[in-house]
Amino acid sequence: MNLEQARTNMVEQQIRTWEVLDQDVLDLLYVVPREEFVPERHRALAFSEMEIPIGEGERMWQPKMEARVLQELSIKKTDRVLEVGTGSGYLAALMSHRASHVCSIEIKPALAQFGRANLARHGADNVTVEIGDAAHGWPGHAPYDVIVLTGSTPLLPRDFVEQLAPGGRLFAVVGEPPVMTARLVMATLPGAWRSTDLFETVIA
Repeated sequence: MNLEQARTNMVEQQIRTWEVLDQDVLDLLYVVPREEFVPERHRALAFSEMEIPIGEGERMWQPKMEARVLQELSIKKTDRVLEVGTGSGYLAALMSHRASHVCSIEIKPALAQFGRANLARHGADNVTVEIGDAAHGWPGHAPYDVIVLTGSTPLLPRDFVEQLAPGGRLFAVVGEPPVMTARLVMATLPGAWRSTDLFETVIA
């Protein structure tokens, strides 16, 4: 399998066609080797347009979802990021290249260990993986400039929005199957924010 050709095909055929045109985001997909964050038995699927099982009943997002979310959040070098659900660590690794620091919370210890090992191998030294339940945010390190929920939520708890710094952005998939909406929330002023619905999707 020619990894570089597969990576290029992923970028050109899946990701560009999904309105991801930010060149910095596209370049990052070549910098962070997705195949190294996929369980070894599924490595041949690393660039396919599917959610990949990573154990503990969890799955990696499709590549186009990761890239689109990265583009929508417009992460800057000064940003402090909260990720709810570490999973494989791949999205945290992508964000680490653009952010000041990424705090990633994983409720399942085995997945936290998997993600932490992948991030360490990648040299992502500005990512901290902690074990815990961040279903209502992670107030200990708040406020955050960016918050990403990698699992869906029937309703978006207000706690998350209240942990955003002014100008902060939050991405979440909100709703229940078969209809869920990818939503971007922006904190405009202390206690005020606006929401934009980006696209419909279904994730666990």
